[in-house]
Amino acid sequence: MKAMKGRGARSNDSGRYEADRREEFDDGWTDQDEAVPPLRTELSPEYARTIIARNTSPDVGFDRSINPYKGCEHGCIYCYARPSHAWMGLSPGLDFESRIFFKPEGARLLEQELSKPRYVCRRIHIGGNTDPYQPVERETRSTRSILEVMRRFNQPFSIITKSVLIARDADILGPMGRAELASAFVSITTLDRGLARAMEPRASTPAKRLEAISRLAEAGCPVGVGFAPVIPGLNDHEMEAVLEAAQKAGATSAMYVTLRLPLEIKDLFREWLADARPDRAARVMSLIRQTRGGKDYDPDWSQRMKGTGPVAELIATRFKAAVRRYGLDTPRPSLDIGKFRVPPDMRPQMDLFDLAS
Repeated sequence: MKAMKGRGARSNDSGRYEADRREEFDDGWTDQDEAVPPLRTELSPEYARTIIARNTSPDVGFDRSINPYKGCEHGCIYCYARPSHAWMGLSPGLDFESRIFFKPEGARLLEQELSKPRYVCRRIHIGGNTDPYQPVERETRSTRSILEVMRRFNQPFSIITKSVLIARDADILGPMGRAELASAFVSITTLDRGLARAMEPRASTPAKRLEAISRLAEAGCPVGVGFAPVIPGLNDHEMEAVLEAAQKAGATSAMYVTLRLPLEIKDLFREWLADARPDRAARVMSLIRQTRGGKDYDPDWSQRMKGTGPVAELIATRFKAAVRRYGLDTPRPSLDIGKFRVPPDMRPQMDLFDLAS
C-alpha cells in the first residue's frame, strides 16, 4: 500500500461491524509510480446527549472522561482509539484520520451535567480516547469551551495531548494548576523528527511538544511526559533521552505504556511497519510478541498496559531507573475536589430563597 502524504494508515478496510467488507487490492492495472491524491479531512458535528463518559476499567486511572472529538487527524498508526470508529460503520484505517466528529454543544452539555443536584465531583480526564487538540480545534474551539466551563465550576481535570496547541490554553491551565484543579500530560514517543513524521504524521513535532511542556510549566500547571507507546525495537532506545529532555523542559512526572495492538490495529500497524520500516519489521513484531506471551496482543487487565516477559521487565526497569535519575518520580499532583462550586447563574432560581446558602 502506498503512503498518502500526511496520513498514517496504509489502508481503509471496512470496520468489523459492517455487513459488507471492502478492502483495497492491486489488480495489476495501477501505475505504481502514480502519485496518490491527497485525502481531505471531513469534519462533522455530533449532537450527543451527554458529554461525560464513564468507565469501570481497573487499569485506567480515572472513572470519567470527556472526548471533544471522535477520530484523530494526527494519524498515529499505533493509536488504541482506532477501533472505536468501527462503531460508526467507518474504517479504523484512513477513515479514522480523515472523518472527524466534534461536539458543538459539548460545553452546554457539561454545564447541565455539572449543575445536576446529584452530581458528585471527581476528576474528569480530557482526551482519554482521541486527542482533544485536533488541528481543527483552532476553528471549532470545542476543547477550549469545555475548559472554560471547568474553570467556572472549579471542576478538577487532567488532560493529555501530543499537540503544542495546548499551550494556547495556558491562561486556564496555569491558574487552575496552581489552585490544584488541573494537571496535564504531553505524549512524546520519539525525538527523531523523521520517525515522528512517519509514525505520527500530523501531530506536533517533538520539539514543539517539548515547547508545550515548557510553556505549561512556566504558567504554573503541573505537567508530565508520557513515553507512550513504547515500541520495542523501534523507539524503546530513546526512553532515557525523551525523559531527560522532558525534565529539562519542565516536566515533573512521567508514565509509559507498552504498545497495544487490539482488533484492527494489529493489521494496520503491520502494514505501516512493512512499508515505513521494512528492515525492522520482523524484529519489531517479534519483540512485541515477546511482551504479549507470544501473541500480537493480550487483553488481560492485569498486564495489557505494560506487558509481560523479559522484554517488558527490562523496559520497566529502565523506566524506573530513568525517572529516579531525572527526578520524574515525584507523586502526581492530587486535585482538589473540595473547591467545586456550581456558579450562581446555573443554580435553580429557588436557590435564591435558600437561607442556608
